[in-house]
Amino acid sequence: MGLRFGLGLLLVVSIPFAHVAAEENCQDDLNCNSAWLDVSEEERKAIFEFSEEYKSFMRVARTELSFVSEAVALAEAAGFRPLTTKSPMNPGAKYYDVNRDRAIAVMIIGDEEISEGMRVVGAHIDSPRLELKGKPLFSASEFALFQTNYHGGIKRYQWTNIPLALVGIIDKKDGSRVQVNVGLEPGDPILMIPDMSPHVDRGYNNKKVGDLVTYESLDPIVAHIPPTEEGLDIEDQVLMILKSSYGVSRADLVSAELSLVPAFEPRDMGLDRSMVAAYGQDDKLGAYAALRAVLSSKKPTYTALAYLVDNEEVGNVNNTGAKSDYFSNLVARMLSAKLGRSYRDIEVRKALRHSKMISIDVNPGVNPMRASAWELSNAPKLGYGVNFKMYGRGFTANSEFTAEIRRIFDNADIPWQTATYKVGRSGGGTIGGEFSRQDMEVIDFGVPVLSIHTPYAVSSKIDIYNLYRGSKAFFEE
Repeated sequence: MGLRFGLGLLLVVSIPFAHVAAEENCQDDLNCNSAWLDVSEEERKAIFEFSEEYKSFMRVARTELSFVSEAVALAEAAGFRPLTTKSPMNPGAKYYDVNRDRAIAVMIIGDEEISEGMRVVGAHIDSPRLELKGKPLFSASEFALFQTNYHGGIKRYQWTNIPLALVGIIDKKDGSRVQVNVGLEPGDPILMIPDMSPHVDRGYNNKKVGDLVTYESLDPIVAHIPPTEEGLDIEDQVLMILKSSYGVSRADLVSAELSLVPAFEPRDMGLDRSMVAAYGQDDKLGAYAALRAVLSSKKPTYTALAYLVDNEEVGNVNNTGAKSDYFSNLVARMLSAKLGRSYRDIEVRKALRHSKMISIDVNPGVNPMRASAWELSNAPKLGYGVNFKMYGRGFTANSEFTAEIRRIFDNADIPWQTATYKVGRSGGGTIGGEFSRQDMEVIDFGVPVLSIHTPYAVSSKIDIYNLYRGSKAFFEE
C-alpha cells in the first residue's frame, strides 16, 4: 500500500499493514510488542485522522491563551455551554468554565451526586518558551532587539537560529485588549536570535554546552532599517510600527503577555508518517487528549471533568496554576448550583475525598541517540502506549488505584507500559501532587516523547490516540 506525500509525490513504503495479533495476555506478562503491530486497517485510519486534527489544533494553540480559546471553540461545537451559578446539574449536562483566559475546566455531569466523587483528567497547557520583559525594546549595533526571560526549563543554544513567532496579548489602560500574532502565517515576518558564525568564533567548539549561549543573550532581532526622520533611532522605528499596527505605546508593553514561540508547523515525521513533530507537546499533547476524551464521552456514571491549567513549567504558581484554589472553588460552585440553600462546605470535602484523578504529563522516551539515559527494562518506548509513572520514594500512586487503572485499561484494550527514571539521575512530575494534597486519589500518566522542552518535540501517533482512548475509558468506566 502506498502513502501519499505532499506535492503529489507518491512514495511506496513496503510496510505490511496487515493486522498482527498480539499475544492474548501480553499485558499480564508485561511482554507486549509495539502497539502498531496490533491495529487493524480501520484503527490505523482512525489514528491518522486523529493526528491530523491534533496537528491542526497545535498549529494554533501555541500558548495557554490560544489553547483555551481553541478549546472553547471545540467545546461549544460539541454542545458544551458556559457554567453559571444557575446551571442545572442534571445528569448529562455539559459545561465548561474558563479561569482568566489561561485555564479551562470541561465537564459532563454524571448520574451519581458530585459529592460522591468525580473522575478528573488533568494536564497543563503551558510550554517552555521565551517571554518579553516589561521593558523589552533596546538597540545594539544598529539593530533593534527584544530582551527576554524564559518560561520553563530550556537548553539555551536550541533557541538560536530558529524562526520565532511573537504571540500574545497587550492590555491597555482603557480596558481594551490587543491580540498579537506575528510569524505563524506563511507570509508573516519572523524574529530570530542569531548565533555566531564559526568563522569568527573559533573557540566555539571548545566551550561547554551550557556556556555557549547565556540567558541574557536570548534577544531576537526585531528591526534593522534606520529611521528616515532625523532625531529618531531604530527603537523609535519599532515603536512607530507598533503604534500603526496595534495602537500601543512603549508603556503598554508593561501590561502585555507576549511570548516568543517556535514558528515551525506541526509536521508528520518519518517516511511512514508514524510520528508528529511539533512545538509544545509538553503538555498540550496530554491536554488535547483529555479535552477530546471529555468532549466525546457518553453520559458518565460519575461527573467527568478535564482540568487544563497554566504554569506547571514554573511550579504550578499563580491563580491559574494547579496550586490555586480555583479547582476546589469550582467544585463548590457546582455543588452550590445543585444543592441551593442546603449547600454545606463539607460536601466539597466529600467530593474531593471521593474523586479519582489521572494527572497527565508527557515524559522523555527512549532516544536512539542516547538510550543509556534510561534503565531500559523500566523505560517508556514510543509506540508502546500510555506509561504509568512509577517514581518510587512515596511519589507513586497507591497500589489499589494502580490496579484499578490497569483493570480499566485492559478491559478497554488500551496498551500501557511503565516508566521509572534512573535512580538519582533524573526526574520529573505532573500537576498531580497539588490534587493528592486535597485528599484526591491521583495517578500520574504520560506518553513517551522525544526532545521534550526543545523547540520541536516528537511523539508517536498511536500513543497520542491511545492516551485519548485511555482518558475516555476512565471517564466512562
